[in-house]
Amino acid sequence: MEELTPKQIVEELDKYIIGQDDAKKSVAIALRNRWRRRRVDESIRDEIMPANIIMIGPTGVGKTEVARRLARLAQAPFVKVEASKFTEIGYVGRDVDSMVRDLVDLAITMEKERSFAEVETKAHERATDRILDILLPSASARTETPADDAEERRRRTKDKLRSKIESGALDAREVTIQVADRANPFIEVFSNAGLEEMGIKFPSGLDTMLPRRTKGRTVTVEEARKIFSQEEKERLVDMDKLVSRAIRAAEETGIIFIDEIDKIASRGTTHGPDVSREGVQRDILPIVEGSSVTTFALWKTVFMTDRS
Repeated sequence: MEELTPKQIVEELDKYIIGQDDAKKSVAIALRNRWRRRRVDESIRDEIMPANIIMIGPTGVGKTEVARRLARLAQAPFVKVEASKFTEIGYVGRDVDSMVRDLVDLAITMEKERSFAEVETKAHERATDRILDILLPSASARTETPADDAEERRRRTKDKLRSKIESGALDAREVTIQVADRANPFIEVFSNAGLEEMGIKFPSGLDTMLPRRTKGRTVTVEEARKIFSQEEKERLVDMDKLVSRAIRAAEETGIIFIDEIDKIASRGTTHGPDVSREGVQRDILPIVEGSSVTTFALWKTVFMTDRS
């Protein structure tokens, strides 16, 4: 975004969207202004509120595509929701705050993918080392030899095995590894914003709070390397910092596209579904104007509530 001006943003959108020049110009300016807001001094940053945009048009003219392409261009978390699926607190359905929680969940997933990509090479190296620790004892069993000769022989054998693993020559060989038992407990969490039920499974990061259970599993070397690589990525990445960066990205660059917002317009009645629609309107207004929304983040050994 530091290199793209509104005109260049429109040129990028032109590659995928035909027409809608006014809409593309408006969203390009809004995106650039949001970037400028992040560059000003913190003392006045809160005084500059990001602008929201209402797109009006019939189905199929490209409203969603404009927002989706803009989010991809900015590498920002993007969530598309349908306003008609939300209900007022107390009715059966999703509460409005859940759209922000969905955005935070997506931001965490995106940040995790980026962080994992950065440590992928090192994770593969560690995974190979773990496979060597499994293969080497049986491969290096020899008669008694002097310590120096045994160490040299072990090193040469290890180098040969490493080359074979990296070249894929041992992919079909089966090994027995210890993996975490994924039968983690399932809990239901009720948010204080609308008592919306949320099903959450404990991640492997909570192993220090709950007894860790492992089980033996026979897999190929190729599959073992994938399993070990994933485990090493999780060890190499600081989840506390990752979640903090993700929440900041959701707050500063996240885009929520509320579709079919006209479907919840009140028709002046005071009974039936319009009662809930009016409640949804009241709940959406604080979000588009800027407000604190309770979001749940579960990572490592901490279950805590963040505000974004």
